[in-house]
Amino acid sequence: MIHLLVVDDEKEVGTFLSRLFSMKGYHVQVVNSGKEFHEIDFNQQRFDAAMIDLKLPDSDGLSLLQYLKQKQPLCKALIMTGYSTVKTAVEAMKLGASDYMEKPFVDIEVLEKQLDNLLNENDDSNQHFIHNLAKESGLIVGESLLMKELIEMAFKVAQKSVNVLIEGETGSGKEVLSRFIHSASPRSHEPFIGINCGAISESLLESELFGHEKGAFTGATQQRKGFFEIAGNGTLFLDEIADASPAIQVKLLRVLETREFMRVGSSGTLRTNARLVAASNENLQQAVEKNKFREDLFYRLNVVTLDIPALRNRKEDIPLLVRHLVERTGQADISFSNEAIEKLQQYDWPGNIRELSNIIMRTLTLADHKQEISAKDILLSTNQVIPIKKDPPNANQSTENHLEEWRKQLVADFNEKDELMLEEILKEIKQLESTIGKELVMQALQKTYGNRNEAAKRLQISMRKLRYILNEKNQT
Repeated sequence: MIHLLVVDDEKEVGTFLSRLFSMKGYHVQVVNSGKEFHEIDFNQQRFDAAMIDLKLPDSDGLSLLQYLKQKQPLCKALIMTGYSTVKTAVEAMKLGASDYMEKPFVDIEVLEKQLDNLLNENDDSNQHFIHNLAKESGLIVGESLLMKELIEMAFKVAQKSVNVLIEGETGSGKEVLSRFIHSASPRSHEPFIGINCGAISESLLESELFGHEKGAFTGATQQRKGFFEIAGNGTLFLDEIADASPAIQVKLLRVLETREFMRVGSSGTLRTNARLVAASNENLQQAVEKNKFREDLFYRLNVVTLDIPALRNRKEDIPLLVRHLVERTGQADISFSNEAIEKLQQYDWPGNIRELSNIIMRTLTLADHKQEISAKDILLSTNQVIPIKKDPPNANQSTENHLEEWRKQLVADFNEKDELMLEEILKEIKQLESTIGKELVMQALQKTYGNRNEAAKRLQISMRKLRYILNEKNQT
């Protein structure tokens, strides 16, 4: 028999829940205060699940939850809350609650199903499902406790129609996490739309978000739907939200408060049911304190905040990330030596996973079909160039600096000796040409995430020429 504990100061609610679940064959115990809760002997009475109201007259639901999880860690906890305390309910999930339900209960069948799902949930199979879904979204969880906690929290939040704010350093995977939230949500069959607020001008961003009418501005030759409209019942991801102008922030606030917006050049009101996931590499709380970001918009976005850890704080995941990145290039037969992995783990990764991805792509591109990558094959600075006959004065300089230093050295040699061996210089120029060619091809491959056709297109060369520059064999 299922043993259920109900903690709610409203006696009518307790009576209703007792009758509802007793009819399902559960043994239900109801308490109406924190005092009655602490009178329970948890060493003698075992509960499979507990429904705890967050607000009690003599106690805090969060403290009761913590006490219950200490006494009976396997007990599933469902937090009951009003909409105004959803953020607190999310905090409760961080403390061990399995889920939360908003009061008043609109759909009793949903409540029953929610509790049944918790009771029937197998923790191991659920973990396996979450990790597989994360991998399909491109999010590698690995062995890091920080990432495991983050992904479990993100999965729980994904089931709710609440706004989510993702904070983390540039390149740490904020957009990938937002895609996981979309995939794990009931909206997964609806569109996912992403836009970088910092990469678009204010006037264009307004049109992109809300759409425009024909003739609304110069160049508006036809009506265009905005992303809020296109997203429909799906997910809209706003990256670098801190870079949105004050005017755009005002319009976003209106959408979040009313779910309504207007196309540019229109007086008609449209509605949206899109879920908003925002991200920033800047701490929005600090941006508010500096008057760089609207406080009211911050609180609307900040229903749930997920902090994605920097790569330097999850270095134990680097081997798995490397394997994933290698497989993504279609070169699964290539491995990295233990020394190579150690070298990667000793680096601080200021550019996070994006930088790791670029380094792996760079290494594989220059590896000359090696089956195992050694530590010497890995160039950790993205500004490094392939050595040519004359070693550059600074091994970490950019291509432009390398050319300038090479020119200066050539002039210095001539001034010192009053003579030069032209044939040797011409050979060095050919070597320099090869080096610069490889450098530019490698940069193009980094920008296209290893897509060689796209890289060749951007460089306006053929695939045959690209392979030739990379010194690949079998260039047919």
